[in-house]
Amino acid sequence: MSGFKDARIALLEARMSSEMADLVRRHGGNPYNVPAVREVPIESQSEVTTFINHLTQGKISIAVFFTGVGVNALFKQAEQLGRLAELQDALRQLTVVSRGPKPGAALKRAGIPIALSAAEPYTTEELLQATLTLDLNGKVVGVVHYGERNEQLTSALKERGASIEELCLYEWLLPEDLTSLQTLVHEIIDGHVDAVVFTSQIQIRHLFLVAEDMHLTHELTTALQSRTVVASVGPTCTGVLHQYGVTPHVIPEHPKMGHLVKTLAEYMA
Repeated sequence: MSGFKDARIALLEARMSSEMADLVRRHGGNPYNVPAVREVPIESQSEVTTFINHLTQGKISIAVFFTGVGVNALFKQAEQLGRLAELQDALRQLTVVSRGPKPGAALKRAGIPIALSAAEPYTTEELLQATLTLDLNGKVVGVVHYGERNEQLTSALKERGASIEELCLYEWLLPEDLTSLQTLVHEIIDGHVDAVVFTSQIQIRHLFLVAEDMHLTHELTTALQSRTVVASVGPTCTGVLHQYGVTPHVIPEHPKMGHLVKTLAEYMA
């Protein structure tokens, strides 16, 4: 397949960078990998201990999981505490809510049934919609966040009478060496990048944070609007791009990596 016709495609994905690069190559493109995010584990053994205690004591009746990384981080810390089986048994007794297929897959591997799952495109809006069938008044909801806390979800659940017990087991940070991101900003502005692919909103925020430090925010925005094709995996990314004055050219029907690259290749062909 040669949809990209050897175009230079910037990829800011970190965790799945090799897989994305392979997808770009399969469509005839030249991947330019510039990871924009570090996922750094947070040592939270005391918080995890309390969370497991409250699960086993029946104090938490609903558990919400945003990401597969969050599920696996919780399981890893529980295993280090010698309480993995206890945690998983407790979760099997709860109403478990999953934002999408990735946390769902991690939970299913552990034999934990999922009561409710968000519909595509798996944003906070769909997650909240999925919980509307639940009576939350007076209930404690355990929320396992992603790289930052989701205030939209917790505020909405509190308004419906729930108390929230939160875990944040990893955080999103900028790369330790910003040289590659700084170079990318210059390459986009100078017209040396044909397309930029965003698979999470934190990638956008980090790219513009680096551009701001370089006093090149306006130039970056102009380039992304006029010269460089911008691909956004879904509505959350798209919303953040709009905040920076950028309208993406490509948004796939399904918010998945493979669909994103395929749709971008078709657009550029």
